Amino acid sequence: MRVAPFPFFGHKRPRTSRSVVGDEPGMNTDIEVEARRIIAEYERREREIPGDFYALRHPRNLFVRHEHERMLLHCLRRANLIPLVERRVLEVGCGCGDWLTVFENFGALRENIAGTELGGQRAEIAARRLPGSDIRSGDAARLPWEDQSFDVVFQRMMFSSILDPNVRRMAAAEMMRVTRPGGAIIWVDYFINPRNPHVCCLGRADVRALFPGWRATLYRTTLAPPVARRLVPFAWSVARALEKLRVFNTFFFGFLQREP
Repeated sequence: MRVAPFPFFGHKRPRTSRSVVGDEPGMNTDIEVEARRIIAEYERREREIPGDFYALRHPRNLFVRHEHERMLLHCLRRANLIPLVERRVLEVGCGCGDWLTVFENFGALRENIAGTELGGQRAEIAARRLPGSDIRSGDAARLPWEDQSFDVVFQRMMFSSILDPNVRRMAAAEMMRVTRPGGAIIWVDYFINPRNPHVCCLGRADVRALFPGWRATLYRTTLAPPVARRLVPFAWSVARALEKLRVFNTFFFGFLQREP
């Protein structure tokens, strides 16, 4: 399966009905510098983190996955986007396609699924996993789709990996641009992660500032990974009860829609 190329250097932007953040002089340089930094961080993680660290065979990871799948379905229902059979879905920062397969399991048709990933190798893996879908290699700040192309635009821990605030704003603008009226942006990301200097955590005010004119519904969820790693293998039900208290939760999971 060949991935449609959409390099983050010197590409041609798709036609849009309005100017998009990122056309200003110097913005392309910001994108390219940040893209190189993120790719270098991917490479560092691959060198230093065991290959099966995030595998679902570990109870701690399965615990998080169950909660995020439950929350995804909740947000899609609240946004009136279920059933998914006629919805077009895009994941920005799709990695190897794990969450695109979740959308397919929830009812999205393969031909209506799209994803973009900065790392070409991961995009190739996603394309092989989901033949017939539209997987592109490129960056979040310059999406290769027309305005209002998707009903659901999904990001999971993509924004926290972008340290440059200008590039974050450009990525948010692109996600808003490609979302159809009545559609939603699904947000899944850390609001606190003090042990990791390689991410930038975003609070409620930060999320709302990135998406002006959009109504944000955000839920505080996901037990802090250091706590889950220690507790889940021995006391899953206790970890779930602790998660419901929200005191030790570290993610916002929610959805954004245009204000009426």
